[in-house]
Amino acid sequence: MKNIIFTALIVFCFITLGCSGKVKENAIEHFQDGGDGTVTDLTTGFIWQQSDIKKNWETANTYCEGLDHANHQDWRLPSIEELKTIVMSTKSTVMIDPIAFPDTKPSLYWSSTTFESNPSNAMIVDFSNGESYSEEKGFKNYVRCVRQGQ
Repeated sequence: MKNIIFTALIVFCFITLGCSGKVKENAIEHFQDGGDGTVTDLTTGFIWQQSDIKKNWETANTYCEGLDHANHQDWRLPSIEELKTIVMSTKSTVMIDPIAFPDTKPSLYWSSTTFESNPSNAMIVDFSNGESYSEEKGFKNYVRCVRQGQ
């Protein structure tokens, strides 16, 4: 009976969520919708802003630091390592769980990490392919704020 349930869950994951195990494990167990515009990553404990907005790097930092959302004021721009934790192989056009983050664009998202070789650049994640690289801080890219859960 356990094998049938396990197999059914795996099939459900592949059919409905497009999971391949390539980047992230089963999304059903990975993210929890807070019902208040937030998503909790059950593996890392990070709480993510579900929506996004487009800004340059400096205003992205200011935006996150000043964000008052879901009864919390301790939001910040994620580091590149933190942002990579939500990259996920899917069948959709974005490399993120499309159920947990339905409005994510297949585009570039800022991290707080300055590029070491060129301080006028910061690290980004491209959610169209899951790759990360640097981008000039003056460009406008998408922002998704994060906070540490309890």
